[in-house]
Amino acid sequence: MQRDAHFPTTSAVIRSAADPIVAVDLGLRVILWNPAAERLFGWTEAEMLGRVPGLVPDELKAERNAVLERVRDGVPISFSTRRLTRSGRQVDVRVDANALHDEDGEVIGWVGVYHQHGEAGLNQAVAEKARLVRRLNDILGDLNAELELEVVLDRITGALIELTGADAAGFVSIDGDKLTLVAAHGLPPHMLGTQVELRSSLVGEILSSGRSVLLASGERVDDLIWQELEGLHTVALTLANLGNRPYGALYALFAERPAGPTELELLELLAGHAGVAVGNVVAYQEVVRQRAHERAVIDSSADGIAVVDANGLVCQWNPAATRITGLDHMHAIGEPPPFEFEIGGTVTCQLPSGTWIDVLCAKIEETGELVLDFRDITAAKELEEAKDLFLATTSHELRTPITVVRGFAETLVNRWEELPDAQRRQAIGMIAERARSLGRLVEHLLLGSRAGADDVAVAVEEFDLGALLLRIVPAFTALSELHRLEGDVPDGLPDARADPMATDVIIGQLLENAVKYSPDGGLVRVTVAPGRDALAGHLIVTVDDEGIGIPEADRERVFERFVQGETGDRRRFGGVGLGLFIVKRLATAQGGDVLAEAAPGGGARLRLMIPRADAG
Repeated sequence: MQRDAHFPTTSAVIRSAADPIVAVDLGLRVILWNPAAERLFGWTEAEMLGRVPGLVPDELKAERNAVLERVRDGVPISFSTRRLTRSGRQVDVRVDANALHDEDGEVIGWVGVYHQHGEAGLNQAVAEKARLVRRLNDILGDLNAELELEVVLDRITGALIELTGADAAGFVSIDGDKLTLVAAHGLPPHMLGTQVELRSSLVGEILSSGRSVLLASGERVDDLIWQELEGLHTVALTLANLGNRPYGALYALFAERPAGPTELELLELLAGHAGVAVGNVVAYQEVVRQRAHERAVIDSSADGIAVVDANGLVCQWNPAATRITGLDHMHAIGEPPPFEFEIGGTVTCQLPSGTWIDVLCAKIEETGELVLDFRDITAAKELEEAKDLFLATTSHELRTPITVVRGFAETLVNRWEELPDAQRRQAIGMIAERARSLGRLVEHLLLGSRAGADDVAVAVEEFDLGALLLRIVPAFTALSELHRLEGDVPDGLPDARADPMATDVIIGQLLENAVKYSPDGGLVRVTVAPGRDALAGHLIVTVDDEGIGIPEADRERVFERFVQGETGDRRRFGGVGLGLFIVKRLATAQGGDVLAEAAPGGGARLRLMIPRADAG
């Protein structure tokens, strides 16, 4: 080819040139390295051909990228910089850079002619570079101190205009296959939020090319559809990465002045630091979000949660902790926990308020802090104690009649012939009476079991409550010779609407309790009357006795399962504490209620409320 005829002459000129000449392909691998380059940098041609030269210091690689991008369109650039020699020494040089093109005009590489820099020009270039670096450091300090993403991106675009002299600047985020303009300076505010397709954009081009900075002019800026800058002729952009992932791109828009290699270098440097600043903000926001999530979980927990620092003082205290302990956040923080705990174990303890808690303690190895999780187990503790009492009481209640029955039965078996007829009858009568006691005890246990499981079935119907009372009260006169039972049923009493059998059980239990807790005898009086005011839709059955009464503090507790009021006098009467529990559940199941009060003349008053049939 004609071009090849001149190649020996061209090669001879390059080899005899006094200035170092280095050419590289698009992969930055050396394709030309003349003897002057060998003399300046120390590497031979054989060592460098086909290799990427290590001439550019790390801190100047952004500058190198900016220059290569700038000369891509065939515009030569001369700039002052530093390069490394084989020995690691830096030399000050001025580089004349240009692009290499093939026959079709496509860029196939770059060529640089190096001149050792004169002192005056070097000082001026270094001074300007130092000024820009100082300003860049100031800007980066401001960016890294800010923790609001919107503010960071706004400051980045503003700083880009200040450093490069661009007429406008913008930051686009990469959202899937779209680009979104999220920050801008020098552009109309209404453009913020505008989106374009990633694939056909300049950002798509730089992503596919693997280049670090891209310079576009003329028709190639058309993809920037949100751009409304009059006279726009050049767009420079570079990627901002978050970790190893492209997060967005920083645009510099030039409408008046040209974009030189220094501007491109500053663009790339600023974009790199923008990625760091954005990463800091994103990491901070993630920490804030995570802490808010943890705070919400802790605050919504039904368990009390406290965090204790390395000094043993509370530094976190959630609302449930306040509810359980009665100690509010302000008084808990900075003080030791108001209960015992054991690292890696569970401790059960009682607070001064009487509340029982289980405390689980775990250590955070990284910080030395302790996490205390505690819950209120007072109800469970009381139920456990009640069950223990129930088992002990039931065992006693069962053992006594069984012992009596067995004793009299053995006596009859072994001495039947010796005993007179009166003693035989007495023994059989005692066996029968104890058997009835066992039957009542078993019936209470069964009823209590069903009532506790919400298995209370009632058959509501209309019936004559007065007639029921007149049958029940006389039947209980045989319970004791010390007591006198009276019933008062007025004429014209309305019918009740409830379960007759359940009502029979309720009144029977109330009468049995009245007799049981009146050890010295006395009057047990049963009355019934229509309710008034708020109880106008009910019939009220009242059972008064002259016994030991019910302390005011126990008038609600006596209707709980396994409860017989305070230990002491009431416990001496035996029983398993299920009678009034059954009464309460049967009463409420049929739409009524039962209350415990003090009788006017001393003793206890139990009031049963049953719905009236005519109450609608």
